[in-house]
Amino acid sequence: QVQLVETGGGLVQAGGSLRLSCAASGRTFSTGTMGWFRQAPGKEREFVAAISWSGGIYYPDFTKGRFTISRDNTKNTVYLQMDSLKPEDTAVYYCAATKLSVVAARPDLYDYWGQGTRVTVSS
Repeated sequence: QVQLVETGGGLVQAGGSLRLSCAASGRTFSTGTMGWFRQAPGKEREFVAAISWSGGIYYPDFTKGRFTISRDNTKNTVYLQMDSLKPEDTAVYYCAATKLSVVAARPDLYDYWGQGTRVTVSS
C-alpha cells in the first residue's frame, strides 16, 4: 500500500500563488508516475499535471505557464507550484500515484490517491 498526504492548500487572492506538496509513504515505487488532479463542486475530477520518475512532464492546456510540477525522489515527494491563480482554480486538489513509468492523464490509470487539499481563490 502507498499512502499519499497532500499539504499546502488554503485561501489565496486571484493572481496569487500556492505550493502544494504530496508526501508518499509505505510501499513507494521509485519508477512510477505521480499526478495532480482537482475537483470543483459539481464537476468531474480533472487532470492538472503529471510527472514520471525520469522527469517526463505533461500538462493540460489550462495549466501551462501557470502551474509547475516537480518531484524529489529522495523524499518521495511531488510538488505543484501554482502561480497566477484564478477563481476558477478553486477546487480540492488530489495527489495520485501510478505504477506506470510514463505520464498519464486518466484518473483510472492511477492506483493510489490522497485525501485532497482544498484550494480557494478569491476574486
